[in-house]
Amino acid sequence: MIKVTFLTGEYPPMQGGIADYTAYLAQHLTPLNVASSILINHRWSETIASPAHLPPCSAASVHPVLTNWGWRCWPGVVRFLKTHRPDVLHIQYQAAAFDLGGWVNWLPWYLKKRNLNARLVTTFHDLRVPYIFPKVGPFRWRSMLALARYSDAVICTNREDLHILQRVFEPVDASPLFLVSLLRHIPLGSNVEPQPPANFDRTVWRKKYQADANTLLLAYFGFLNESKGGEELIEALALLRQQGLDARLLLIGGELGHADPTNVAYAQKVQKLIDRHQLADVVYRTGYVELPEVSANLLAADVVVMPYRDGVSFRRTTLIAALRHGCPVVSTAPADLTLIPEIRPAENMLLAPPGDAPALAAIIAPLVGDMAWRNKLSQGAKELGNLFEWAKIAGDTTDLYHALIHHSSAHLGATV
Repeated sequence: MIKVTFLTGEYPPMQGGIADYTAYLAQHLTPLNVASSILINHRWSETIASPAHLPPCSAASVHPVLTNWGWRCWPGVVRFLKTHRPDVLHIQYQAAAFDLGGWVNWLPWYLKKRNLNARLVTTFHDLRVPYIFPKVGPFRWRSMLALARYSDAVICTNREDLHILQRVFEPVDASPLFLVSLLRHIPLGSNVEPQPPANFDRTVWRKKYQADANTLLLAYFGFLNESKGGEELIEALALLRQQGLDARLLLIGGELGHADPTNVAYAQKVQKLIDRHQLADVVYRTGYVELPEVSANLLAADVVVMPYRDGVSFRRTTLIAALRHGCPVVSTAPADLTLIPEIRPAENMLLAPPGDAPALAAIIAPLVGDMAWRNKLSQGAKELGNLFEWAKIAGDTTDLYHALIHHSSAHLGATV
């Protein structure tokens, strides 16, 4: 039995992709003889009384014992490790989930200085740098590299981030503090599986949004922030309606989440744009709803539009959920499509230039009334979505734990 503690800034019922991902991973590790626990700060205790959906999860014990994500979390983590003695401390890293601060980034360095036995694994959900302090821009990227260098193993959730870290570390000889052989790519899984309510009827469900056979019901899933192209989405909707098309937009899921504080200001900016174009009557918000309802809303949509300003990426669990549901997807071109060879434009996804609302509308418009093309994109999306099976994700993660523990044991034996 391997004992793993996940250090995370989010866990259900907190809202966010990191929360759901950690819960699903813990659930799927249980059959593989991995016992999970959750180490989190006091904020989690403030959310457990709130009504919210809980993804299926294992019997992972939750320990909300850390006061905050500042430097005071360091001795708190040390105390936990000395008391509970997990084999692996697995950090689920995204800057926003740790209040955009940089103290967690230097935690592995701090722990190494104390010669604790737990192996340190970091999953980078993205490489967005923390804020830390004003006027220390270069130090922010150094803090990301420190998190990777002082971890015993690093998981990247997408090849773009893997490529960046490989370029940084692999030209240098592996040191005892960074094992290049344990830099791995393990993709994310869906935070919502295609499991609508038992009585789901697509035609009836669409009527909730005044959508009939002639309506193009667009959907967006997840929180809106500066990187996700919410303004382009609204501008594209306005352009489609100006062409006389009955296009409507369904915003699925919670609006703000518990992590990124910039979501509030951006949501207000998007709402002002909706009002300016007088689209309030054709933009619908589900709010944070139960998982079967999320699934039903995805299945009811004609097209899921995810116009990321930094380009499409499999680090977005909401995108993976849309693919798993077989939704025709319109997104945006990444900087280097060769790093995502699974995406085949016009076969399993359509891609517009980032930040270009007219181009986005021009790609969406031909889908109106073209059921054959939408069906082709739907089939391609399903096939692409099959790559993100939780059983394989958990299996690859467990293999990494075993390799890390075996390497540590072998190294200790050689030293002795």
